[in-house]
Amino acid sequence: MTDASQQTAPRLAGRVGNLERSKIRVMFDLAEEYDGDPIRLHVGVPDFNTPEHVIDAAAAAARDGETQYTVNRGIPELREAIADTMACENGVEYAPEQVTVKTGAMEALSLAVLAVAGPGDEVVVPTPAWPNYVNHAQIAGATPVEVPLHADDGFDLDPELVGDAITDDTAAVVLTSPSNPTGRVYDEDAAREVVEVAAAHDAYVIADEVYGRLTYDREFRGMASYVEHPDHVLTIDSCSKTYAMTGWRLGWLAGPRPVVDAVSGLGESTTACPSSVSQQAALAALTGPQDPVAEMKAAFEERRDFVVERVAEMPVVSCPRPEGAFYAFLDVSELSGTSFEIAKRLLSEYGVVTAPGDGFGDAGEGYLRLSFANSLDRIETGLDRIDSSRRGEGASPPRPRST
Repeated sequence: MTDASQQTAPRLAGRVGNLERSKIRVMFDLAEEYDGDPIRLHVGVPDFNTPEHVIDAAAAAARDGETQYTVNRGIPELREAIADTMACENGVEYAPEQVTVKTGAMEALSLAVLAVAGPGDEVVVPTPAWPNYVNHAQIAGATPVEVPLHADDGFDLDPELVGDAITDDTAAVVLTSPSNPTGRVYDEDAAREVVEVAAAHDAYVIADEVYGRLTYDREFRGMASYVEHPDHVLTIDSCSKTYAMTGWRLGWLAGPRPVVDAVSGLGESTTACPSSVSQQAALAALTGPQDPVAEMKAAFEERRDFVVERVAEMPVVSCPRPEGAFYAFLDVSELSGTSFEIAKRLLSEYGVVTAPGDGFGDAGEGYLRLSFANSLDRIETGLDRIDSSRRGEGASPPRPRST
């Protein structure tokens, strides 16, 4: 027998080694190493239960035997409900045939990139941004091109900066509005300019709008509703954030038929089809009472206001005012260490978990993403502990687990 220590490393494809692990998940794992109850402000999971009528619909579907494979692109009644919702809520007109339902927005995003980008292509990602976009590009064999946005204007979309990064090699540009991690809702004129430049280079703009119904200071409109080249926009959305359905894994892509058909074909070779039960849950969510959505949104807005006011009281910590989603992007550059070091210190010494800003691209260095998808009491305690770290005061951190 061969000694295990002398075995060669397993053969793996190069793309595996190119992927960087999300620092959100790194902090999640570090928090698991501690006893006690750290204040978890690092993940974007609504702290509400899925609405009761949605759960009832799913349970009824399971009991009635709706547990088989469905058509690859999703049941027709759900695609029709998605098209109706996008028209009513986001002002975007899509036919049901232009919608394909996938296992979460994450799969829809990944397959969209696979459908339009490959070796030799580039995917432009304005940052700070959710780190999976870069990984999606690398998995497709394309080259991610990060475009750091300016902190001094709250990381708003700069069409000149992004436009300069778009070339004939560009296959797609990813725009997330409201933004994860900054909560910024991009200016419509700026987004329109980016789409025009992309269209001139025969590139798509992938509009990740999963937080679109969680905006606070103005009405949200889907990007495809106000640009001159909607055929160059691929819209991504899901039930996860709006309906507190992160674990149901149900999202969709809407756009021009050739891309939708290609994404559906790719999905046939990956997950075959989304969960039949989750599709019935999503149908109930979209067509049923919307009161739970309004209640969640009101709670998030109250928490947003509290976070902004509390951070304003901290002399060396600040944040742009989030206009949507449930994240605040705290500028902690005057504290000692990198954003990752600060995040680890806040956990080990103060018992509060945040996401390091550099995990969202180089533009995020010196920042921490804080999720206010949590109770006001927990948010207040977490911010008090961050303020204590600024003053160098002690706290009562969780104890490392004994091994």
